[in-house]
Amino acid sequence: MMHADLLITGGLIVDGAGGAPVIGDVALVGDRIAYVGPLFGGTAAETINASGRVVTPGFVDIHTHYDGQAIWGEEMAPSSSHGVTTVVMGNCGVGFAPCRHDDHDALIRLMEGVEDIPGVVMAAGLPWDWQTFPEYLAALEARPRDIDVAALLPHSPLRVWVMGSRAIDREPATPADLAEMRRIAGEAIAAGAIGFATSRLNIHRTKAGELIPTYGADLDELKAIAGALSDAGTGVLQAVLDAPFSTWAEELHKLIAVAESAGRPATFTLATSNSGPPIWQDALAAVDAANARGLHIWPQILPRPIGMVSGWALSTHAFCLCPTYQPIAGLPLADQLPYLRDPAFRTAVIAEAPNDGHPLSMLTRNWNWMFPFGDPPVYEPARDTSIAALAEAQGRSPAEVAYDTMLDRDGQGLILNTLGNFHEGRLDALLPLIRRADTVMGLGDGGAHYAAICDASYPTFMLTYWVRDRAGERLSLAEAVHALAAKPATVMGLHDRGILAPGYKADVNVINLDTLALHAPVVRFDLPGGGRRLDQAASGYVATVVNGQVIRRDDVSTGARPGKVVRGSQCAPVDAVLA
Repeated sequence: MMHADLLITGGLIVDGAGGAPVIGDVALVGDRIAYVGPLFGGTAAETINASGRVVTPGFVDIHTHYDGQAIWGEEMAPSSSHGVTTVVMGNCGVGFAPCRHDDHDALIRLMEGVEDIPGVVMAAGLPWDWQTFPEYLAALEARPRDIDVAALLPHSPLRVWVMGSRAIDREPATPADLAEMRRIAGEAIAAGAIGFATSRLNIHRTKAGELIPTYGADLDELKAIAGALSDAGTGVLQAVLDAPFSTWAEELHKLIAVAESAGRPATFTLATSNSGPPIWQDALAAVDAANARGLHIWPQILPRPIGMVSGWALSTHAFCLCPTYQPIAGLPLADQLPYLRDPAFRTAVIAEAPNDGHPLSMLTRNWNWMFPFGDPPVYEPARDTSIAALAEAQGRSPAEVAYDTMLDRDGQGLILNTLGNFHEGRLDALLPLIRRADTVMGLGDGGAHYAAICDASYPTFMLTYWVRDRAGERLSLAEAVHALAAKPATVMGLHDRGILAPGYKADVNVINLDTLALHAPVVRFDLPGGGRRLDQAASGYVATVVNGQVIRRDDVSTGARPGKVVRGSQCAPVDAVLA
């Protein structure tokens, strides 16, 4: 008779591989699944009654920036509160390793600008007890956390390590530089890097507005680094392309050339525009052609609008660059409120044109695509509720409406700024993208943009909006769970997770789909140095299990810290049997 450490009984099992849901039991022994099927005939040390609940594999988020938070924190929040049991960090080519001691400030400035992580938070939270990438992985391994983390080797730190100030000045790499980058990339892959990440995006800049070291890096450099993945026969390429400022044809041609030279899979950020012709179809055509030649190119998508959340307590809003507002921008909200409520101050700020600043801060007057953001949060708002439409209906300026919207609830009012993925004011265009065999879910950005973005909650949105609540065609539960679990795991070479079957990792969610709810983002001041971050809670997660241990129960952390560092690609269990 089998004895389980944890037995989950009577739930609707959604295997993550796309199989039809069935009612049954899931038994866990240690950090592995031991049994999935009808009534379990053995005994168990602990039992969770999942009757009337959904049982899924743990979700895998392949686009995060927990590179710092995984060092200074034990909970990878908000991801772990939304059923995510594995995250991949190092995306967009930014991170904290490799890094010489003399280059700490350069990488902090980079992350402060590109990923909106305050410099004071990083200064207070990073002990820098590493220099090389293998040493960084060891530092991660020495610290407890709730879920598994895997890391891509980021391009910018690699470039700075090899080239110093020449990298920051974006000088071309010499043949000797290329050889050294390839050597160090090989060292990182051997130590457990899951791949290599880069950014070519124009708006990825330092806080001072300088272009990042990898912007415009030529093909020879990318091919040299990717060659280390080819040498090892493992690893995934991740890229953020400059398509918004170039063309999909030009940018994808480069990525595909690099992937083809290395013989390795690649994934890149893809979004729809809000209006105009569906230019993202150009990207899909290039992907189709490449994959037809035997390549593995994976467009990475988010299942809701891409954008930012604006508010007086946050880092980006319509007035953050206005001369009258800037002297109080660094004050706590409570200290800002007397100014914000002063009629003369309000009149002066509303009348001003914003100064130039960071590109993301200059995208905050997108009036036609900005919407009041309440509780519960609405990610498909009606066009007639936009800041521009409300202003027209009320006979006021959009700036006035935005100012007063953020002043609601004692200055805690929020605005959703939809920069993409909201074509013609609908999410309809995302459904065929989600269903494509070659797209993968991602772009949650957990651990970054702490005071502007909170998209790490997208797994809960997938289950509530796309499966349960959408007016119109929906995803099946099996489709959604596959997109959140097995598919992203497979793309990143993590073949040991994302599926409920014997031999796979004991990462499991028990969810009350009937009551599952996504709540409005809130501002918390719990980062090192008292730094702020947006957090977004969910209710309805009965239990989340990582490596066989319950880390969350009824939406509250249990304090368990079974998370591990995932070193490199992982093989599927030899004796795995899929439903």
